[in-house]
Amino acid sequence: MKKKILIIYTGGTIGMKRTDKGYAPSRFLGEAIAEIPDMKSDSAPDWELVEMSPLLDSSDVTVKEWNKIARLIYDNYADFDGFVVLHGTDTMAYTASALSFILEGLDKPVVLTGSQIPLSEIRSDGRDNLVTSLLIAADGVAREVCLYFSGKLLRGNRAVKMSADDLVAFDSPNYPHLADVGIAVKYNYSAIGVPSGMPLALRLLSEVPIGVLKVFPGIQFGLFESIMTEKLSGIVLETFGAGNIPSDCGALIPIISRAFECGSVVTVCSQCPSGTVTLGAYETSSALKSAGAVSGSDMTTEAAVAKLYYLFSLGISKDEIKEKMEKNLRGEMS
Repeated sequence: MKKKILIIYTGGTIGMKRTDKGYAPSRFLGEAIAEIPDMKSDSAPDWELVEMSPLLDSSDVTVKEWNKIARLIYDNYADFDGFVVLHGTDTMAYTASALSFILEGLDKPVVLTGSQIPLSEIRSDGRDNLVTSLLIAADGVAREVCLYFSGKLLRGNRAVKMSADDLVAFDSPNYPHLADVGIAVKYNYSAIGVPSGMPLALRLLSEVPIGVLKVFPGIQFGLFESIMTEKLSGIVLETFGAGNIPSDCGALIPIISRAFECGSVVTVCSQCPSGTVTLGAYETSSALKSAGAVSGSDMTTEAAVAKLYYLFSLGISKDEIKEKMEKNLRGEMS
């Protein structure tokens, strides 16, 4: 019996057409997909397409859309063997990370993909990305939230966008590929997560205020004080290297202390694509730990943001959130 896959189109480059103002999402995708010979092959699984409304450029995707995508998967979970989410590349890694937390107990493949060149163009990477994602979803090997792009199957909450114009747009610098696709799909079974065995639960996210602050040479932390101490529940601080900040920026430490006292959780991630934050490894990072910041270890910023949304949405205490930010919940950190 053929597998059955639900394709969810959210918007993004893969389904865009040229307009007078540049590329914009269009509702031609169902027709375009139906014209791809491989999608009608006897070797392809059966599939259905659902188009979200409105279709969005991924730069406009918010917590609301993450919840809508997750709800579609949850509501159709019993009727399909896997899911392919067509999404714009700019925030695809954020959505993949968010879905990994929302869909607790997931035991079927959810594969996000898209393209750098629209299907409406004569030369589009979208065809291969779509067809391969469909086959991976039907294989049922990687039963987690994944991201497939240009021959690489990545864990969704480990993926980062590496290039704005290369066809090989994504990678997971701190985690092995779940599969590499050439003539065959070569799964890396040791890297693929083992489902929990629990029934699927939908943990919808609340729109709590989350911020990201990137440290740079000469940064004046005092300019951000009013935001960090009063208005943000969660803060991702992108530091240098293994968690370092400029040693002459003493203003940051009391700001973080006050932020923590006001209920904020400050998570330290590295600006380096590869590597791990180790607070206290250097003198300049010890003060962050003392002030109440937590280590994001080797999490991506995208995963850290999604995890903060998830934990604050659970309604647990600030101390529990701090504790869980430093624990691996969905394979997002080592």
